[in-house]
Amino acid sequence: MTKQRCAWPGSDELMVKYHDEEWGVPLHDDKKLFEFLVLDAFQAGLSWRTILHKRENFRKAFDNYDIKKIANYKEKEFQRLLNDAGIIRNKLKITSTITNAQKFLEMQKEFGSFDKYIWQFTSHKTIKNSWKHIKELPAKTALSDAMSISLKEKGFKFVGSTICYAFMQAAGIVNDHTTDCFRWKERTI
Repeated sequence: MTKQRCAWPGSDELMVKYHDEEWGVPLHDDKKLFEFLVLDAFQAGLSWRTILHKRENFRKAFDNYDIKKIANYKEKEFQRLLNDAGIIRNKLKITSTITNAQKFLEMQKEFGSFDKYIWQFTSHKTIKNSWKHIKELPAKTALSDAMSISLKEKGFKFVGSTICYAFMQAAGIVNDHTTDCFRWKERTI
């Protein structure tokens, strides 16, 4: 018997695996939160499928998301990334990743963890939506607007409201599985 799932993964095996095992699962690990912040920023203007299929390349290119290392990248590392055909070679997105690593470390120092800061937007609870169809899912919300404004005030780059909402979905801050999806049922019990 085939599991009923959200429509967006289609039949792409990697997308299905990501949907079934990661998307919408509440995440509290700072390193993983940083990874999703990076990937969602690189997704801007592209499909999630494109990013997901380059995910391992991103992990290798960005030193397995070692935030301290990335925060200290200099021109040599920037040029290496700019020449890495395995990732999206966008100057602004690469620069923002380095800046965001620096700001991420500042947030960890200020709040004890990035997790404590980012989950405060929902009082440390997952927002469980009840969308029947994928077309109902918003691209952004008042909450993602607030998160975006706050992150920008803290000096983060490439954190517009749409990117923040995609991040919230990925990190399980919101549960946007459609109501007919087996993952929505699992996450709401």
